[in-house]
Amino acid sequence: MGNHSGIEIGLYTLGDIIADPFTGKTIRAGQRVKEIIEAAKLADEAGLDIFGVGEHHRLDYATSSPPVVLAAIAQKTKRIKLTSATTVLSTVDPVRLFEDFATLDLLSDGRAEIIAGRGAFIESFPLFGYDIDDYDALFSENIDLFLKLNEHERMTWDGQFRSSLRNAEIAPRPFQKKLPVWVGVGGTPGSAVRAGKLGVGMALAILGGDPARFKPLVDIYRKAGIEAGHALEDLKIGVTGHGYLSKTSEQAKEEFYPYYSNYWSVVNRQRGIGGGMMSRADFDQIAAADTALFVGNPQQIVEKILRQYELFGHQRFMAQMDIGGLPFKKVAETIELLATEVAPIVRKATSANNH
Repeated sequence: MGNHSGIEIGLYTLGDIIADPFTGKTIRAGQRVKEIIEAAKLADEAGLDIFGVGEHHRLDYATSSPPVVLAAIAQKTKRIKLTSATTVLSTVDPVRLFEDFATLDLLSDGRAEIIAGRGAFIESFPLFGYDIDDYDALFSENIDLFLKLNEHERMTWDGQFRSSLRNAEIAPRPFQKKLPVWVGVGGTPGSAVRAGKLGVGMALAILGGDPARFKPLVDIYRKAGIEAGHALEDLKIGVTGHGYLSKTSEQAKEEFYPYYSNYWSVVNRQRGIGGGMMSRADFDQIAAADTALFVGNPQQIVEKILRQYELFGHQRFMAQMDIGGLPFKKVAETIELLATEVAPIVRKATSANNH
């Protein structure tokens, strides 16, 4: 594993279930999950480094249980790392979470990781009996507890939200010495500082706009980490973003636009923000050369990733492409291009100063 030098390149999915804008048909959750497993298998065979599965607790998403989906993927893959993207840490019991991912780690011979976040959607709070007013305090306590579980096989611990642990056995232990943990950060400086202090990786969701605006977050993350006594090489940064590839830039935009527009109109509706479809002119602007939307031909995607690498010096890039009802055939073609035409060039360009 990790046989490539240079930055890691992979994919993640949130498993959204959205009607195809052309046919109006919506695939069933079962088919969606099987296509996610198939996408991970393709990614593994093509030599990508990491595959992530998101968590949402709504009927228009197919993945409310990342460790279960990742366990299925583990059986169909050999090398690719498997991560949640992201686990809503505020509304899950850290002990249960640790046991699930330690089990995944055993099943996959040490390929399990977690990206934990506070969650952009809040339906898991009432679902599992948590108070949204405790949004931040829950996350804080849970990440602290999780990191301790990662260190100790027996735990004595007291907190505010879950019952105390008295010399409790935390089983099973993972295949790796410790499960790699990242914190997903949307754009708040406080979250970046916390990730640095904890010495965990920081996964930045950069879904559009000029990536340079995230540079201050990266700087304060590293600064907080070093001040807390962590080694710079342990302060890993991942960048996640939407992507789509085709042979030509025009074709990529032409093909992706209806799905991307469809995705945002649905997400905005889910969040109670109005707004219909995005105009093609708006889309072209959002997909321009200096933005963080990874849509284009392989050469353009390479340039976008390397521009971000100059800004952040990050260790990992993950693209989300299966959005807005994009048919699986198109997802598969994009995975192939990312793995064969983009990844080798990016790895080569970033390997010199990574090790």
